[in-house]
Amino acid sequence: MGKRLEGKTAIVTGAGRGIGHAIAQELAETGANVVVNYVTSADAAYELAEEIEKLGSKVLVVQADVADYEQVSEMIKQTIQTFGQIDILVNNAGITRDKTLKNMSRENWDDVMHINLGSVFNCTRQVLPFMLERKSGKIVNISSFVAQGGNIGQSNYAATKAGIIGFTKSIALEVSHYGITVNAVCPGFIETDMLAAVPENIRQRILDKIPMGRFGQPEEIASCVRYIVTEAEYMTAQAISINGGVYI
Repeated sequence: MGKRLEGKTAIVTGAGRGIGHAIAQELAETGANVVVNYVTSADAAYELAEEIEKLGSKVLVVQADVADYEQVSEMIKQTIQTFGQIDILVNNAGITRDKTLKNMSRENWDDVMHINLGSVFNCTRQVLPFMLERKSGKIVNISSFVAQGGNIGQSNYAATKAGIIGFTKSIALEVSHYGITVNAVCPGFIETDMLAAVPENIRQRILDKIPMGRFGQPEEIASCVRYIVTEAEYMTAQAISINGGVYI
């Protein structure tokens, strides 16, 4: 792909590890300057920053809880001060608090809502004015196949990820005539720390349900995001599934 994103600036939330890490690295490899956002994974975030610098891209590491509107505001301020513009926003940050509904606490519900869905509002709302001013921008929201098919013990997670798809389509309709595209990516089961925490017997049961017979890799999600922000000029308001066939 070369340096198709040279001169562009991308913010990737939750970039310290997993899918976010892979997306940040992919965009840097394509030439973008990257804002690496993290909350607790400081060592991983700064290791990623070193990798990005070796690729020849500039990087800004920002610790910010994207569920907090004011912390997001400060992150945006630092981004503009450092790079002068925001061309790409990848809303990737997310958590799970898995429980069946009868065992789910209000805290389990609220935490997932605030981080998974609230952060998408916080970041998109505050980045959008800069994209509107330049009449250009790419917003990619990381949803999940669970938004489409549901999953036992993940009613909170599924609700937020389904909400992201609805949010994506609505905002796309609002801003498409300004030259801004808004799309969602819906990964299946991806080899991340989140999946690694699942007991081996349950992992095997999950694998048995995946037609392709394997878990996805973070880099496969990252390559889709790269395609959206470099090639997909006429695509907006879409939810793209990358799930090995686990949900059709």
